[in-house]
Amino acid sequence: MAAIPGVRAFLSLHQSVTLWHSFGLVKVQLRSACLTRRLCSTSTKNDDLKLSVNPENESLLENLNLLGVDVKMARRRQPGVLRKAFTNEQGLAQFLQGKGASRKVIASIISRYPRAITRSMEHMEQRWDLWRNIFKTDAEIVTILDRSPESFFRSSDNGNLEKNIAFLISLGLNTKDLHRLLTTAPRTFSNSLELNRQMVEFLEDIYLELGGKSPEQFVKAVISRNLYILIRSTKRVKANIDNLRASLKLSDSELLGLLQGPGAEILDLSNEYLKKNFNSLQQKMASLGCQNSDFKKLIISYPMVLYIGPDTLSSKLDCLLKGGITMKQILEKPKVLDYSTQNITGRLEELQKVRYDFRKNGINILDSSRKRFAAKIEKLSASTDE
Repeated sequence: MAAIPGVRAFLSLHQSVTLWHSFGLVKVQLRSACLTRRLCSTSTKNDDLKLSVNPENESLLENLNLLGVDVKMARRRQPGVLRKAFTNEQGLAQFLQGKGASRKVIASIISRYPRAITRSMEHMEQRWDLWRNIFKTDAEIVTILDRSPESFFRSSDNGNLEKNIAFLISLGLNTKDLHRLLTTAPRTFSNSLELNRQMVEFLEDIYLELGGKSPEQFVKAVISRNLYILIRSTKRVKANIDNLRASLKLSDSELLGLLQGPGAEILDLSNEYLKKNFNSLQQKMASLGCQNSDFKKLIISYPMVLYIGPDTLSSKLDCLLKGGITMKQILEKPKVLDYSTQNITGRLEELQKVRYDFRKNGINILDSSRKRFAAKIEKLSASTDE
């Protein structure tokens, strides 16, 4: 008879495990039973540790398979979602279908951003209405979600989104600007309002320190030129500004002109990447006989050159110089460096065939659209044949 209480305790433990297992709470219940009944041996505790990890929700997996979701991808992206007891995958699918999304698009959205299935219908309706203040049609939003589901589902704070939209509009940004921000740098809208405000105030302070008179216009110009600026830290941006000022020995007016012009486009680069590309370009140009003034002129007129990696940029310069173009011509028309090495090589070969004289005609032809370039080659070929 003495053994009966122990048997009852074991049966009670077994029933608790079976019930609580379905809710993913095995770890808590087993630990409680072991401490109360003193029935757990060392080996049993080790087994309990294996069970402590919540299992995936089998019903959820079945639903996702029916929706055509790539479960393996979802598991890689956000494995914790697959262990949740309560999700809204069916509601999400119905909601997106109602907005015009195809079955394939819905499956792709969930596969790449599984957390989408944790959003309630009320949340999604509110967020959609906020987005519709920026986008003209549901179809536009569906296109953005298909390309970047994180932009819509990453944040669960609709109130913060609404505040950020109002704040950005107060800066003078229009619907077109907000559209570009949402499609290119959606994290801007999931930032806390305070974080976005800090960057704006930092930019205003920099502008005023340099002698500017219209900080609001400056901030608007910087954000319009660099859509990633609000998702970078003020520390990074300040380091880049300080580095440009010191390395190029810029006066306040020169730095101000650079920042409110094309220089704004490179402020989001990592400090190390910017320094590496800066030093590499300086060394390359020095090896080609350029002066420091030439280097400074290039950066001020075309700062986007610092986006190009050292090896790629060196290859482009070598290709152009080999094709009969001078460094002076490149400095006067630096946008030719926008094109890929393959594109530059191909155009140079075409121009060589028609005996194009760069010294006489310049290099503007290299910086033209594909259609205009083809038309020019056709015209030059005809005159060569004559």
